[in-house]
Amino acid sequence: MSPGRESVLPHDHDVTFYDADSHLVDELAEFVMDGLALGESILLVATPEHHALLAATLAAAGCLLDDAASRGQYVAVDAAATSATFIRDGSARADLFFSHVGGLLERVARSGRPVRVFGEMVALLWQEGNVTAAIEVERLWNRLARLQRFSLLCGYPASSLTCAADLASVRSVCEVHSEVLPPASYEVGEAGDIAAGGSIETRVFVATPPAIRAVRQLVSETLRAWGLDALVPDATLLVSELATNAMRHASSPFRAAITRSAGTLRISVEDLGSSEPRLRPADLERLGGRGVALVDAMSMSWGCEPAPAGKVVWCELPVAQRRAV
Repeated sequence: MSPGRESVLPHDHDVTFYDADSHLVDELAEFVMDGLALGESILLVATPEHHALLAATLAAAGCLLDDAASRGQYVAVDAAATSATFIRDGSARADLFFSHVGGLLERVARSGRPVRVFGEMVALLWQEGNVTAAIEVERLWNRLARLQRFSLLCGYPASSLTCAADLASVRSVCEVHSEVLPPASYEVGEAGDIAAGGSIETRVFVATPPAIRAVRQLVSETLRAWGLDALVPDATLLVSELATNAMRHASSPFRAAITRSAGTLRISVEDLGSSEPRLRPADLERLGGRGVALVDAMSMSWGCEPAPAGKVVWCELPVAQRRAV
């Protein structure tokens, strides 16, 4: 557990970012089957669509929920309806949260079994644009865990990152969890749809080690889609350095952008750190610390500019102009 995560969380409170509903449902199927095998009680606070998909996936795997549900070991409730019990005027009321959600947990825990919970009320609030309330609810879960024992998994679609208004909100979500599980696409290197005729591609990444591979893949696939294959080796190395600095020195989610204009390709990484990178003389005794020197040596130009809540570090490469035939 990272020391910056809500002081010391009294329970497991993980968050998973998923690329597609099928990825979430597969993860939930494993989550439920593991819980049942361990004799735990399970509370699923999800959308009707995810409840239905999960039931079908578990049935196909030979895991029928009727018996567990009949003895109170498996309880499924609607995320939107549950959220409505404590959201008032767009804000999460702590007293109502403890009364309704805490009461629900007490009923599930009456058997004396350990309780594991999956919830996506926070994802629904985020998708509605109510990011503040989503973070409030995450913190209320942590407060509730000081009164009742349970483990919790929250799920957000990865698209929540792309449409995030600011990196500070993404970091706040990550900090209230004990572990951040990145989208599967980070591991397999899928950058998603890229417009061949576009001039800019941008993504937000959570600060996990696989994010470096994912941002390299984004740059590689973008340049190939734009017909700039020759720039891929240098550009992927440069974005690796910029993204690594964002994670290592700012401990921050980051926004990567690839932009092309006449004769120039710009790669930029925005993070929440305040310290600017500085070019220093090489120290032959140190194993690291050469990232800025590498960016300076490989790029046409580079720099650092202030952002609303941090900074943007950028570098540029020349784009060879194609001759008219």
